[in-house]
Amino acid sequence: MAVKPKLIKERVPTPEKPVEERIKSFVEVNLGYDFASALKEAERCIQCPPEYAPCIKGCPVHINIPGFLKALRENADNPDEAVKNALRVIWNDNTLPAVTGRVCPQEDQCEAPCVMGKVGDPINIGKLERFVADYARERGIDQELLEEFIAESNRKVKVAVVGAGPAGLTCALELAKMGYKVTIFEALHEAGGVLMYGIPEFRLPKDILKTELEKLEKLGVEVKTNYIVGKTVTIEELLQEYDAVFIGTGAGTPKLLNIPGILLDRIYSANEFLTRVNLMKAYLFPEYDTPIAVGKKVIVIGAGNTAMDAARSALRLGAEVTIAYRRGREDMTARVEEIGHAEEEGVKFEFFLTPVEFIGDENGKVKAVKFEKMRPLEERDRRGKRKIVGTGEYVTLEADTVIIAIGLEPNRILVEASGFKANPDGTLIVDENLMTSIPGVFAGGDAIRGEATVILAMGDGKKAAKAIDEYIRGKKANA
Repeated sequence: MAVKPKLIKERVPTPEKPVEERIKSFVEVNLGYDFASALKEAERCIQCPPEYAPCIKGCPVHINIPGFLKALRENADNPDEAVKNALRVIWNDNTLPAVTGRVCPQEDQCEAPCVMGKVGDPINIGKLERFVADYARERGIDQELLEEFIAESNRKVKVAVVGAGPAGLTCALELAKMGYKVTIFEALHEAGGVLMYGIPEFRLPKDILKTELEKLEKLGVEVKTNYIVGKTVTIEELLQEYDAVFIGTGAGTPKLLNIPGILLDRIYSANEFLTRVNLMKAYLFPEYDTPIAVGKKVIVIGAGNTAMDAARSALRLGAEVTIAYRRGREDMTARVEEIGHAEEEGVKFEFFLTPVEFIGDENGKVKAVKFEKMRPLEERDRRGKRKIVGTGEYVTLEADTVIIAIGLEPNRILVEASGFKANPDGTLIVDENLMTSIPGVFAGGDAIRGEATVILAMGDGKKAAKAIDEYIRGKKANA
């Protein structure tokens, strides 16, 4: 009678850069697994059948998680082969695992329903996905495997993708794997979208992102940068040349605060601040001639992942940083890991404070923020968060720089230029197949959701690629 292996309840931890080192640079904080530790963590998986595995159902792109962990375990004596087989399984559903393994909120998605989590720690799926991608890249295994995914198309069918962020990249890669000729039109001078301009190096190193993006060229995807669709070229013009179009323009318009003092100097939107730090390399000044003014005391308003990124970036630029949030700790939307890292690094948190005025000095620069103290109620809103009310009490905090991180909305250029049906917030209206009100034009990601996660955008990109394939096949069949 076979003896059942003992369940290991505790996950294998991943090492991190010491706090005193990481706050002085933008180097990546988490160091990831080596093969031995990754194998040990993968062996904790009890191998739920793929058709029932809750982790797969929890993943927006439906990676066969038990499958890639099994492949990793089956060749323990041959690490290169184990990783190659595991990467093949992952790439069937997700071609950007070095990205998703770093930035996905796995604790709310694939890891949340993990069966192992009922008796101990859930499997560390995100870090294992990252390990496979990193090991393969460092040894050139990914380049060997890529040949298997290059599809030679006999259909000569062309698809345009607008926006090179997570949704657009995923849609383009999936269509390329099907054999379509794909061209991406990107407004900025580099591809990547929020992955490039919004997420700091210490969470997603840009050299790793650029390596991931090299798959585009090798799979035959053309990227045209500095193209603003709606200005440089119209949707109507694209439809004359391409059989279908996918809109993945994201949400890049920041929400601001309509309170006195908003026009004072050194008040940034998080979008502007992070773009200047990341895409324009402000953190490398004077090597890059793109400095950003950050004072000694920075207040970040908001409590999502973007707020954490802005706060931790400002800290590394030499500031004392405080995050001010109108609700309590339990309502913060940032990942637990990111909140923990921010606290370890010295970011301070102030809860139940709503900004009511920015106070300036004689030179027109912000010098303080006036907040009203809030009180939580037992009643909850539609998102499950406790409602809050003002108390009529106020507090003023000093700040010579303020970063507003309270959310983003889609840019309306495309809607206004092309006549899409859209919601009041600018998000495009789509049907169950992600087709917009214009036949042959599909959309996904933040362009239809408003500000959301990278992996949800990728899930939309994957779903749209399948819908585009079906649409084009149907159109050709009826031609």
